[in-house]
Amino acid sequence: MAHIHLGPEHLARLQSAAEEAYPRECCGLLVGHSDGGDFTVTRVEPSANVEPTGAPDRFEIDPTLRIRLQRSLRGGPDAILGHYHSHPDHEPSPSATDRAMAYEPEMVWLITAVAAGVAGASRAFIIGHGGAVAELEVVQGA
Repeated sequence: MAHIHLGPEHLARLQSAAEEAYPRECCGLLVGHSDGGDFTVTRVEPSANVEPTGAPDRFEIDPTLRIRLQRSLRGGPDAILGHYHSHPDHEPSPSATDRAMAYEPEMVWLITAVAAGVAGASRAFIIGHGGAVAELEVVQGA
């Protein structure tokens, strides 16, 4: 199983964002590098959830954040590895919507469960073409 390494401060930031956004989904981008199928997160970039309907079980990352971030990372050792979002009152597993929205099969999907406003487990996945899911082991400590 491939791994994703995050510092405790990254997981704490994700959990805090998930609790603050509750009952809506939080979202943001994961920055870092990959090596041999493993991923190392070096920073977390929060995004406003710009999903236009305001549905509590949907998210959309601000495209201006992604473009600005891609430009700033150009030529450096880090890149956008994927994104994170929360699942209010649901398990931290890819939903049918997540699977349908996975357009970049190389991107990590890090999902944090939030039950009654309290963040719980975080799990990470690669969602391939056709919705095939491979789980990554989340390792604390970068």
